[in-house]
Amino acid sequence: MDKPKKSIRRKTSGVTIDEVAARAGVSPMTVSRVINDQGKVRDATRERVMRAVRELDYTPNLAASSLAAAQHTRIALIYTNPSGAYLRELLVGLLRVASRAAVQLTIDYWEDLDAESERKAARALGSRVDGVILPPPLCESRAAVTELIKAGIPVVAIASGRFSDDISCVRIDDFRAGKEMAEHLIQQGHTRIGFIRGRKDLSASARRYDGFVTALHEAGLRVESELVQQGDYTYRSGLEAAEKLLALRKPPSAIFASNDDMGAAAISVAHRRGLDVPRDLSVVGFDDTSAATTVWPELTTIHQPIASMADAAIDILLRGIRRKNDGAPVLMDHVVPYRLVTRDSVATPPKRL
Repeated sequence: MDKPKKSIRRKTSGVTIDEVAARAGVSPMTVSRVINDQGKVRDATRERVMRAVRELDYTPNLAASSLAAAQHTRIALIYTNPSGAYLRELLVGLLRVASRAAVQLTIDYWEDLDAESERKAARALGSRVDGVILPPPLCESRAAVTELIKAGIPVVAIASGRFSDDISCVRIDDFRAGKEMAEHLIQQGHTRIGFIRGRKDLSASARRYDGFVTALHEAGLRVESELVQQGDYTYRSGLEAAEKLLALRKPPSAIFASNDDMGAAAISVAHRRGLDVPRDLSVVGFDDTSAATTVWPELTTIHQPIASMADAAIDILLRGIRRKNDGAPVLMDHVVPYRLVTRDSVATPPKRL
């Protein structure tokens, strides 16, 4: 009997700069120049290296190579995220990398600030820190970003659906992820799919929805307005949206929630109505936070590598801080791979009379 073949897939952390160099067909020194934005490298070569970085999901460990530059560096995380599960994942990643890189991490909580208050808070913060990380929804706060740029503070936005020319960004392709999840439901036989949108002020929310709509159109399905409900990424908004969807005269056979908190809420509403998930209703989420695996059944979702994104954000910030005195800002649009994680919350739709 043949022995089963071992998987050759390796963890992201196992990818080396030599492997990136081999994939790109260049020397390790050239890879180092590209990822550290040092020296002259032809545009075609730079693109080849960055394509290899993306394909191998390689995150350069800047902290290990320039620990001395990181010492006494203060990086701030500013948050007002409604999802506790998302914030926990992000903090774990940031604290782990900050400790390894000898970076001082400070945390500011901005609760319900208007634009002028955000500007004042950003000005005050700019005098105390060397770099700033902005997770959603602050990743798209024009007021905060403008003030931090004025102060000459490098900024990295996490999970912004668009790339600003003013700041660096670490993100996934939300459009493709939303489209792939919708296609997964369609492949299971679902033709009447409810969608719970994320916050209106985040472009990532819009891109997830656009991916959903595109998948339906390509499958020849209509997007019915009654099947689209607004949420804001909180569990409470998921409860309210799911109640509206399941109270319809002709409810959906599946619900696609724009994050795991709202997906978990949809499962709760289904149970309260005596529906079995997934026999009577399929539910999917997005992000793959702890909320996806603390409900029953566990959620099928899009895995967004939040901790790895935090790692990359600090690497980019350290590079920007190091280059700040040279007058050459480091601006990167770092797109990390996502994956669809299938669990027990999806099945073929029930046959209805």
